[in-house]
Amino acid sequence: ACLARAGVSARDVRAVGIANQRETTVVWDRRTGTPVAPAIVWQDRRTADACARLAEDGLGPHVEATTGLRLDPYFSGTKLAWILDHTPGARGAAARGNLAFGTVDAWLVWSFTGGPQSGLHATDVTNASRTMLWDIRRGRWDDELLAALDVPRAVLPEVRPSAGPFGVLDADILGAPVPILGVAGDQHAALFGQACLAPGQTKTTVGTGAFLLMQTGRTPARSAHGLLTTVAYDLGDGPEYALEGSVFVAGAAVQWLRDGLGVIASVEETAALAASVPDTGGVVFVPAFTGLGAPTWDPAARGLIAGLTRGTTRAHLARAALEAIAFQTRDVVDAMRADAGLALPTLRVDGGAAANPVLLQTIADALGAPVERPALVEATAWGAAALAGVAAGLFSPADVAARWRAAERVEPDAASPLRTTGYAAWQRAVGLATGGAR
Repeated sequence: ACLARAGVSARDVRAVGIANQRETTVVWDRRTGTPVAPAIVWQDRRTADACARLAEDGLGPHVEATTGLRLDPYFSGTKLAWILDHTPGARGAAARGNLAFGTVDAWLVWSFTGGPQSGLHATDVTNASRTMLWDIRRGRWDDELLAALDVPRAVLPEVRPSAGPFGVLDADILGAPVPILGVAGDQHAALFGQACLAPGQTKTTVGTGAFLLMQTGRTPARSAHGLLTTVAYDLGDGPEYALEGSVFVAGAAVQWLRDGLGVIASVEETAALAASVPDTGGVVFVPAFTGLGAPTWDPAARGLIAGLTRGTTRAHLARAALEAIAFQTRDVVDAMRADAGLALPTLRVDGGAAANPVLLQTIADALGAPVERPALVEATAWGAAALAGVAAGLFSPADVAARWRAAERVEPDAASPLRTTGYAAWQRAVGLATGGAR
């Protein structure tokens, strides 16, 4: 469809880039190409008890020091172990080298480049850094973590830079063989696509969840405030690093108002509905449907709506859902500022929810900092293409930065109560959602 719209043929395509859902875990049979079990998606919490047992065994500090991550079911390592433990014959097959593990990028690369016949089993360093098995400083799979989760090396993919060769698409996919020259996890691709190439530059991608990454340069910054340290991208000359805060439920809260409560007919009406009231009328919504991510990291937290009165309307609920996205963003940004010791001149916002003007203003007011929406909101797709373009020699990182344009810049309202009393009410509500832990 893209080729037809652009009026070009597959022979005109110089390179393909892949951006993928990151921690989602796939295990497949190398001989048949068939997954041995359904993929376990990033939001799945079935390994929470396993993570708790590993924490009791004292593995948490090693996980943080080695991988930059938290010992949490969010990441791929315990999902992989679960599949091996709960699929008959999987452990034996894995030990014999008959099974392959990957996040979605590795599955796509393998499938697109020949599958059982000649498929390349490889991932990029950004996706490897999200498995809870990869040493982000030494650039290798960690033996202690592999042993703790009983993961055999034979199932692991080769790890490559984000910009570089990942095999060639089978000719029958597009009509001509095209090299895959860029791979990155979706949030890392968006960081690159948003041209956050210098320390302190920060983006958030707001979709089902919200994912904030602050570029920190060549040295990984270890967080003391509940953030993750992750590989930002690798252009072939060594990794750049980032601090990340993951908000598990952002746009999904609005979807729940539509699908769960039925108080809105469409996500698109949220902006107008929220703008129809001056504030939430005292309502605070903590959408901890799958626990809370950064910086709280409480898998047992559950959602709540506080401050309801007889005067509460669906408009107040819609506005409270948008404020929940803004306040969770504020939680992460405050932690980033403290960890990195870097100012946040602006926050670049992409993803589907970036088209909502009320949300952008709410985020700016909660942060007390300007928010910019790029002209190209689909920064994830552009970032994957840009990585492939850099590897193909079509342009440089400086060209990526020069191409970035702001379609809208939203300044914070200095008189808004969101930064003070609104945020204080949010913090109290989070304390209730976490059982008073905050």
